[in-house]
Amino acid sequence: MNPSRFALVLAASTALLSTLAVPLTAQETGSAPGLPRWESGHSIAVGDETVQYDAVVSGITLTDDAGDPAAELWYTAYFRNNGAPTRDRPLVFAFNGGPGSASFWLHMGIMGPRRVVTPDVGPQGAPPYPLEDNAYTILDIADIVMVDPIGTGFSRTLGDTPGSDYWGIDEDARSLTQFIRRFLSEHERWNSPRYLLGESYGTTRAAVLARHLQGANIDLNGIVLVSAVLQFNTIQFAPGDDLPYIVNLPSYAITARYLDALPGPNPPDLEAFMAEVEAWSLTEYATALLAGGTLDPDIRTRVIEQMHRYTGLSHDFIEKSDLRVTAPAFEAELLRDQGRIVGRLDARFTGPAGDVLGARPSHDPQSTAISSAYTSAFNSYVRDELGYDGDREYVPSGGTRNWNWGRLGGGGAFVRGGGTPNVAPDLATAMKRNPSLEVLLINGIYDLATPYFAAVWTMDRMGLPPELRDNIERADFAAGHMMYVEQSLLPQWKEVLDRFILRTAGGAKPVSE
Repeated sequence: MNPSRFALVLAASTALLSTLAVPLTAQETGSAPGLPRWESGHSIAVGDETVQYDAVVSGITLTDDAGDPAAELWYTAYFRNNGAPTRDRPLVFAFNGGPGSASFWLHMGIMGPRRVVTPDVGPQGAPPYPLEDNAYTILDIADIVMVDPIGTGFSRTLGDTPGSDYWGIDEDARSLTQFIRRFLSEHERWNSPRYLLGESYGTTRAAVLARHLQGANIDLNGIVLVSAVLQFNTIQFAPGDDLPYIVNLPSYAITARYLDALPGPNPPDLEAFMAEVEAWSLTEYATALLAGGTLDPDIRTRVIEQMHRYTGLSHDFIEKSDLRVTAPAFEAELLRDQGRIVGRLDARFTGPAGDVLGARPSHDPQSTAISSAYTSAFNSYVRDELGYDGDREYVPSGGTRNWNWGRLGGGGAFVRGGGTPNVAPDLATAMKRNPSLEVLLINGIYDLATPYFAAVWTMDRMGLPPELRDNIERADFAAGHMMYVEQSLLPQWKEVLDRFILRTAGGAKPVSE
């Protein structure tokens, strides 16, 4: 983007400048009719340098197969305007998951230049919620585009276009492919290093989107998978499927360790404990489950005892569960004698049980602790600091219905209406077709929604040759699904992301003027 197109002139300052934002008309910007844009200039201190940047809130009109307007996909973008030329800066397209969640979680937690401050573990309480400059944003090395897929944020379908045209695994990826293609043209960024960063279902989206982008002759430099789920049977606990119990058990163990719920002394070395439970899960535990009703009674007794020592669950509960404990059952049972439940998104969060006899938690303590803060902070920020004064309400989640979990054919393993979604083959295909594509897998080890070992197990079984397996980097965080909620881990996030982007983009860090 050429900074001379902006309506604001930046003053040299290390303070955030957000007192004025100017909505420009479609004629002034060349955008599709009816999509104004709000542009504002700011600056922030990141490390030892001042980053001057322009913020843009706008949208791109998507068309149907006949070329008629069908939807508006909105975004908030941040472009650094001091330092290296625009075309040389990496460009990161970031989105959350759901499916049906807007990007405000990543936006206000870590990606944007401003972030909401929440307690590391515990409820935030009532507003006002503090906002602060995010010294750990990657805006110093990359431009950022926070994307809200159709049905989330300000994005919506037009006219009689049904939401079902966009609400599905491949439907979603096709719409974002069209969005990215048009964004690159509108902002003259076709030769910039390109990245996808997705969280939760956003990792599913990123894997499929990478393959769709290749179909449009758009290769990527890197993909960042935050709290990943690619193979959905690893988290679904379907009847007759033993895999999810095997790959979830390590998360139960380290959660029980964190909450001091193990029957004996806590293992002092977390990494060694993780490796021990992972190995046992894939061997003795997996063999016991696969044996089913033929399992030797003495071996069964030994497995129950080991599960008790690893998880803190009672022998009786494990026995009655037939050695198979779902994540919701674990969350409800572990602290039942204390009248508390364990968080799904972040197991370090606990809360009072709505029903002390319930088979599953009544709510997620982590979600209820921070949702109001993130929702309120973003709505305040986009209006007060970025200047958005449109009449559309921001949809944080729930704007999509009847998601199509089938496949439309192509690089995926399933066809429409068949099987459990598994998009790992899409990612493997993208990596094989573009051997330069690198992947960063970021795990929160206390995440019970998308457990870390399920993601690792999936990535280890994508059928990649050794040289492409080396293109996958793993980073574990001592937090949950949204590891950026933990203030003390923000430097780790910055270090991991900076290193990944600078290495895969050629290593040229922008220098401030």
